[in-house]
Amino acid sequence: MELRKTDPEFYERFTHFTFDEVVNEDGQQLESAVRYLAILATLIGCGGVDAYGEMLPSALENGVTPVMVKETVYQAVDYLGYGRTLPFLNVTNDVFSVQGIALPLTGQATTTMENRLEKGVEAQAEIFGEHMKEAWKAGHINRWLADNCFGDYYTRTGLDLKQREMITFCFLMAQGGCEPQLIAHAKGNMNLGNDKDFLVRVVSQCLPYIGYPRSLNAVSAVQKAAQ
Repeated sequence: MELRKTDPEFYERFTHFTFDEVVNEDGQQLESAVRYLAILATLIGCGGVDAYGEMLPSALENGVTPVMVKETVYQAVDYLGYGRTLPFLNVTNDVFSVQGIALPLTGQATTTMENRLEKGVEAQAEIFGEHMKEAWKAGHINRWLADNCFGDYYTRTGLDLKQREMITFCFLMAQGGCEPQLIAHAKGNMNLGNDKDFLVRVVSQCLPYIGYPRSLNAVSAVQKAAQ
């Protein structure tokens, strides 16, 4: 990192806080692969392309597989849009190329164009409850949410539903302005077993990358969801 030379005082304090204080905070630690997966999703959510490029090799060295990385980027399209996600897909491909990871990776799709709506509704119901089985009928965007967001992406292998809900929480937390959705997905996480304490640990480990305002908003969303 060139900042060690150009901005030594900043580099000293930032690296101490991020890689020593935060990582080792008692009661706020995460398994290494989980931590890196959350950080990658958070960097995508906040548009941190350069920081993502710096972090990706370390993530690959600490238990995050190439498939997990690609699945995270693919799923981000539904929460950030193609316009904001394409740079991360390009950086991912560049890093994979440098590391000799052959592309394309093995396909992870489990749905067809014929059953994607049905399977997407099933995934929604598993995460949020049985009432979601009728939600797709409320309008075309609700139908798209079921067949595209959940049917095309949540049904893929490579990440399980708990991991997918965690990265969605990170996407929403990091971009800000999505508090209603953040609360809803905090509840979805809890329904799958990612409890309040786990989500606060996720926020804590990602705080250096998104700052205090969005981190505090995320903690507030978790508290509201827990109520």
